[in-house]
Amino acid sequence: MSQVTPVYERILLKLSGESLLGKRNYGLSVETAKKIAHEIKEIHDLNVQIGIMIGGGNIFRGIHGTEAGMDRASADYMGLLATMINGIALQDALEREGIGARHISAIEISGVAEPFVRRNAMSYLEDGNILIFSAGTGNPYFTTDTAAALRALEIGAHVILKATKVDGVYSADPLKDKSAQKFESIKYMDVIKKGLRVMDTTAISLCKENNVPIIVFNLRKKGNMKKAVLGQKVGTRIY
Repeated sequence: MSQVTPVYERILLKLSGESLLGKRNYGLSVETAKKIAHEIKEIHDLNVQIGIMIGGGNIFRGIHGTEAGMDRASADYMGLLATMINGIALQDALEREGIGARHISAIEISGVAEPFVRRNAMSYLEDGNILIFSAGTGNPYFTTDTAAALRALEIGAHVILKATKVDGVYSADPLKDKSAQKFESIKYMDVIKKGLRVMDTTAISLCKENNVPIIVFNLRKKGNMKKAVLGQKVGTRIY
């Protein structure tokens, strides 16, 4: 009989902006947002408490603006605003699945999202709402990976699920290097020492210092998110 009891009762899901692209090269696919919301509902139905950190790379990446000659802080703020657009779309998709969802932004824009107040966020979680975190930490120079680790610690998440387009952590980019080897599990320090581009060093260090495991999995394969929550073998576990 398959495991139906979640191993992790409270999670932080890290979604990149690119996860909302679907078949597009740029922008946001409403259909893809619906599919992701449906998969999130499946784990929400297991009484798992869920926080989501959303990226904005499908709309604008701060680093691209910097490479084009923009001031780094200005470019990063534009990237943070892009995450808010994705947050609105994901909130709508979740609510259409019949789930209560709170959009919480590190940059205050009333009428679109509410500011992060830890006490309020914990209350929302306990009431069965999904938390959608946008605008990263609210500061330039910090990635949404670091923001995901920070929010995971603040809400007491038992694990970070990092959704990607590959099925785990590899010794090199498997989309470019066919000889790349997949790690079933790997230690935090080995990720840093090997220079593996899974999450930035600050995020990995935060997780290491606070013993929060990270599971990297392929979002494009239906059911992987639920398998990860149930403790089934999927992706790569960083511990």
